[in-house]
Amino acid sequence: MNRNYLLGYDVGSSSVKASLVDVESGACVASAFYPKTEAPIKAVRAGWAEQAPEAWWQYLKAATADIMAASRAAKEEVKAIGISYQMHGLVCVDKDLKPLRDSIIWCDSRAVPYGQKAFQDLGSEKCLSHLLNSPGNFTASKLAWVRENEPDTFNKIYKVMLPGDYIACRLSGTPATTVSGLSEGMMWDFREERPAQFLLDYYGIPAEMLSDLVPTFGVQGEVNAAAAAELGLAEGTPITYRAGDQPNNALSLNVFEPGEAATTAGTSGVVYGVLGNVAYDPQSRVNTFAHVNHGANTRLGVLLCINGTGILNSWMRRNAAPTGIGYAEMNDLAAQAPIGADGLSILPFGNGAERVLCDKEVGASIHGINFNTHTQAHLLRAAQEGIVFSFAYGMEVMQQMGMNLKTIRAGKANMFLSPIFRNTLAGVTGATIELCDTDGSVGAARGAGMGAGIYADHNEAFAALKKLQVIEPDLKNQAAYREAYERWLTFLP
Repeated sequence: MNRNYLLGYDVGSSSVKASLVDVESGACVASAFYPKTEAPIKAVRAGWAEQAPEAWWQYLKAATADIMAASRAAKEEVKAIGISYQMHGLVCVDKDLKPLRDSIIWCDSRAVPYGQKAFQDLGSEKCLSHLLNSPGNFTASKLAWVRENEPDTFNKIYKVMLPGDYIACRLSGTPATTVSGLSEGMMWDFREERPAQFLLDYYGIPAEMLSDLVPTFGVQGEVNAAAAAELGLAEGTPITYRAGDQPNNALSLNVFEPGEAATTAGTSGVVYGVLGNVAYDPQSRVNTFAHVNHGANTRLGVLLCINGTGILNSWMRRNAAPTGIGYAEMNDLAAQAPIGADGLSILPFGNGAERVLCDKEVGASIHGINFNTHTQAHLLRAAQEGIVFSFAYGMEVMQQMGMNLKTIRAGKANMFLSPIFRNTLAGVTGATIELCDTDGSVGAARGAGMGAGIYADHNEAFAALKKLQVIEPDLKNQAAYREAYERWLTFLP
């Protein structure tokens, strides 16, 4: 019996994952990722980070071969392809659509001075009202760096792309991008509803370098003969969805409407909430992009990023926990300390500058320690609470923009495996936490089903999304959570 499948790719900076989803059941039937060890990031200088686009393609080929073999799916049974990708990267290609240099990826900071100068020269009102952000260290500013420092390369550029645009172009042979993609690169003017000509002019970037626009959901291109032969897919298979990793994570958790939010808490942490009107933070402490369903109705994704999230917890495991202890045992030990850790507070900002603190690098710090009272349990609990409190602080910025975050969805992974972490987040914010079973490549596959018209809407596409656990705010202890949070706030610079 023939089956119908959807193929999803998640092009990250550590690996490329592919998943095959059964259309009828919505279940993932096969998944694979490459490389098996973390993908290398080239750092020729401090603060630089680059990857070869060709490496992404080779990882994608290997992952595709694995899932097609494991599922025994016929290539004709793959009905649509969706792509999720690492945001804010820059790929420059020539007229043959070949990369001219390695991609400057999201965590590369060389363009910071370019964005700061543009923000100053163009004015905060102009940038915030049109871009909804400072130009910052985003894709347009990275391209400005190439123009000034590598003019020979810049003069050969035919098109500039985001990482997901490049993968779609390798599949179809046709360069294209989306409004959501341009918005994450600071190249979309929300007031004019067209590419941000004023910023392109300021940076000296010809508008012709931007690719034609295609919808986030809908036929964006088709797999051409060359890609079909390389990947073992059918020529003509449509590419019907693409989005950056954080908008796609929200889609993967069925977060589409105002008041809903998605969150992740790995090495760094993100809260991504949906806003139903155009708004921005005057201090640009959180970033606003076009969400995947932005269009006739305003749907903006407001992104809070905390660099010092799981990395603090892992630092505690290496340096403050009993030797050889695992994270589950750490959680048990931390639970021996009460809410608020008997007055101990930890700021988790030890992983570089934090956008939510206006790009200040304040470092991590411990406050209120008492040598006669506090133990390892108190340190471990205060670390987790400090991470949550940084989320809560950023979410208050989001609320000032008009967001009312009542429901927060997350995958049951990383810090969300900790009862202390998730109970504290629910307790201090008053939001209900829903933990789900999903990942980015599965979400991209289901997004492809929406774009191909196979699913009528997002509720049908995500009907198979499994809700693993629901955490309601602990009203009995809400005052204790708030007291600990208010104390933590007093130590912010």
